[in-house]
Amino acid sequence: MQFGIFTVGDVTPDPTTGRTPTEAERIRAMTTVAEHAEQAGLDVFATGEHHNRPFVPSSPTTLLGYVAGRTSRITLSTSTTLITTNDPVKIAEDYAMLQHLSGGRTDLMLGRGNTAPVYPWFGQDITKSVELTVENYQLLRRLWDEDVVTWSGRFRTPLESFTSTPRPLDGVPPFVWHGSIRTPEVAEIAAYFGDGYFANNIFWPKEHYVRLITLYRERYAHYGHGAPEQAIVGLGGQVFMARNSQDAVREFRPYFDNAPVYGHGPSLEEFTAQTPLTVGTPEQVVEKTLTFQEFFGDYQRQLFLVDHAGLPLKTVLEQIDLLGEQVVPVLRRELEARRPAHVPSDPPTHASRVAARDAAKNTTGDAGSAAAGSGVAGA
Repeated sequence: MQFGIFTVGDVTPDPTTGRTPTEAERIRAMTTVAEHAEQAGLDVFATGEHHNRPFVPSSPTTLLGYVAGRTSRITLSTSTTLITTNDPVKIAEDYAMLQHLSGGRTDLMLGRGNTAPVYPWFGQDITKSVELTVENYQLLRRLWDEDVVTWSGRFRTPLESFTSTPRPLDGVPPFVWHGSIRTPEVAEIAAYFGDGYFANNIFWPKEHYVRLITLYRERYAHYGHGAPEQAIVGLGGQVFMARNSQDAVREFRPYFDNAPVYGHGPSLEEFTAQTPLTVGTPEQVVEKTLTFQEFFGDYQRQLFLVDHAGLPLKTVLEQIDLLGEQVVPVLRRELEARRPAHVPSDPPTHASRVAARDAAKNTTGDAGSAAAGSGVAGA
């Protein structure tokens, strides 16, 4: 199973000192966090995509490309790549390039985005966000799966005999997750294509996400990709740890109270009771995270948010160390012990996707494999 961290890249004042980092400091801090995650034995670093203050990660592939050159093992991903306001042609090119630069250590999570002003900034209409998601993703799949694409649609100019470059590494595109916190249509898209589904369950009660994940699993099986329990699921989480729970609550409270996302809302105690946020000891993080499997079934990727709300870099690195030393090893052991043999423990990697492609060619022949791929891409 994969464990990692994701960043939202907020530039937020430290409420205990009043100091706000510069954009340059925050961007550099994100790269340091990514490198430290690999050193701590984590599997994934993911960044969001935002085009509005107080956030800075407007170019995820630039950030991840830099990190790729400074790491050797960790998977580089996104916690949102905006499928609605980005041109699918640019997504196809950028993430194929990142594949090559990282040696295949790349996947991405597509999402609609929840910041309304972003849509007109990029010439789109937020009321068409679901239609944009469906059309743009169908085009993205074709750009990766077909060398030459002729296409027309509602939301961008037509393409005539177009080839996206570079081509995906080894002829296999990055694995795609579809992230959603509210939209059943996104779960349907993920299920149809046999992609991963990521529920970033950091804001709402578990019952909300149980419905979405259950829908995805049922539709995944409906489309013939495997049993419902074999569907590829990822979950978000949010933690702050200290050696004892009282210290954790005392240290994190001012950051929680002033966080740009949920500050000045429910109390810390209310939020931790109603959502997956865990503020306490590493043992308490393990205990609460293990309940995710009870609610959502076996899953393949767990990402934690640890660097936000103005937390100092030193504190964030300490949180990553606690994850790597005291939390993740226990979760790996416990979750794998519970997992049935027929349920995948990891999401698809570049190596496993290349191997699956080659096995399919050997079994069905190049013509049959190409026909099957064409049918999916054009659906």
